[in-house]
Amino acid sequence: MRYRKLGRSGLEVSAVAMGCWAISGGSVWGPQSEEDAIAAIETALQVGINFFDTAEAYGAGRSEQLLGKALRGRREQAVIASKVSPSHLHPADLKAACEASLRRLQSDYLDLYQIHWASRDVPIAEALGAMEELKAEGKIRVIGCSNFGPQDLTDLLGHGRAEVDQLAYNLLWRAVEYEIQPLCVQHAVSVLPYSPMAQGLLTGKFSSPEEVPEARRSTRHFSRNRSRTRHGKSGAEEETFEALSAVRAISDEIGEPMGNVALAWVLSRPAVPSVLAGARNAEQVRANARAAAVELSEDVLKRLTRATEPLKELFGTNPDMWQSDSRIR
Repeated sequence: MRYRKLGRSGLEVSAVAMGCWAISGGSVWGPQSEEDAIAAIETALQVGINFFDTAEAYGAGRSEQLLGKALRGRREQAVIASKVSPSHLHPADLKAACEASLRRLQSDYLDLYQIHWASRDVPIAEALGAMEELKAEGKIRVIGCSNFGPQDLTDLLGHGRAEVDQLAYNLLWRAVEYEIQPLCVQHAVSVLPYSPMAQGLLTGKFSSPEEVPEARRSTRHFSRNRSRTRHGKSGAEEETFEALSAVRAISDEIGEPMGNVALAWVLSRPAVPSVLAGARNAEQVRANARAAAVELSEDVLKRLTRATEPLKELFGTNPDMWQSDSRIR
């Protein structure tokens, strides 16, 4: 496993992190056994993954509870990131939300605390002020944000510092490359890609939209006629599955699993120190961890980039993977 630093902080994290939304189960991911979830976290530590990302919103706290239970007695081995919801950004609410996350995680500090989405009601200076107070109290070590576009990130950096901006980013979703990633490079803010395998599309399991579980047919890749979409546009189903076919062909040619190729590609991108790869059991964790050792040649990286360029151009600069009227500004 390779380890890299987040932003300008001293936090060293594994190149492949465990995204912990999926272990909360629910309508998107389906039933999840506690035994499998805890085994996944334990296996992550065994294979060198030290970075775990969760949020108070994941399963209404269930993800944090499972992570806390699995890490009991070995908290010092892990770098834990969590996120505060936009409805909790008033200073008193933010501090209460942090305390609640700490209780569920059975920890007295968070390594990284992120604003999950920007608020249109609470000025960023107020939220940052509360986070700085939590940092001074030792409750959090590093401040970050998630789903901040160029406008919100510029606003934040005008009032303080964020070491990471966590964003949807993968071979099929490259909108961050237009404006957000260059801004992050300029200010030494790490880009933390979530959904690096496009909620399973880039694992190679699905060859048509109909094969994708209904709850995961909600992004702008899918037609507005799908029951879970809310973007109101035509989608890009044909283009998405053409791109998937091209990525699959390249992966088969070099003899690497498609999911590992997808993770290795995004790890090669500017300002990306680690990818948040979801896993629900020990086997998935081991598969994800292997991607950290995959070295793609410059030629393969360029071919993958070219193969997905039409999709990038089709979706344009809007970095919101779900809505055409972007919440990310």
